[in-house]
Amino acid sequence: MALSYRQQQPFAPAIPVQSLLAQVLGITAIGLLVTAIAAYLLQNVLTPGSLIGWGAFTVGFILLFAIHAVRNNEPLALLLYYVFTFLMGVWIAPVIGTYIRTIGPGVVVEAAVTTGLGMLALGAIVYATGLDLRRFSGIAMGALLLLIIAGIVSIFTHWIHPTLYAWLTLGIFAFITLIDFARIRAGGDNYTPVQISVQLYLDAINIFLALLQIFGGSRRSD
Repeated sequence: MALSYRQQQPFAPAIPVQSLLAQVLGITAIGLLVTAIAAYLLQNVLTPGSLIGWGAFTVGFILLFAIHAVRNNEPLALLLYYVFTFLMGVWIAPVIGTYIRTIGPGVVVEAAVTTGLGMLALGAIVYATGLDLRRFSGIAMGALLLLIIAGIVSIFTHWIHPTLYAWLTLGIFAFITLIDFARIRAGGDNYTPVQISVQLYLDAINIFLALLQIFGGSRRSD
């Protein structure tokens, strides 16, 4: 099920674009590394659907609002962000472990590498062409909300095939990633570096999980 975090922002001091890009990429990369370490260490400890995993997910979701609340206290916001990324690693650890045991570690590596290269490609497109899709952010958020609702309903009814849901997730979050990079290129749109890093981090996590489902599904059908 897709996870997102978007809130309207009060005014924040402008940050030079190149400095903002460097800060966001650095913070996001460290957050993803924290998640990868947590998932690696706990992949064989937690089982899918465990209370610990869902507890980590719930606390992490609460931390998203806490990061927004302390946005003007950058050190505290950054600390909460890294705690959040660790909890997300706890949450996805059983998923990673399941794929490694049933298909092999190659599918996880393939999804991670493809995610990284894809994110870099989307960022390069925005910076090379000046593509600015921010005016479509409302449409993107509407599509994401429908995706989340569909995912919740499908948990109980199974009316959407997991691979189809993964492709929809991939498409929507690729579009949102283009918007987020355009936001960075425009100076942040009053978001702080930590808040933009949270958004870009969630883009990457959702794309990774979608690719993991797509690649894993194709391996199972071979």
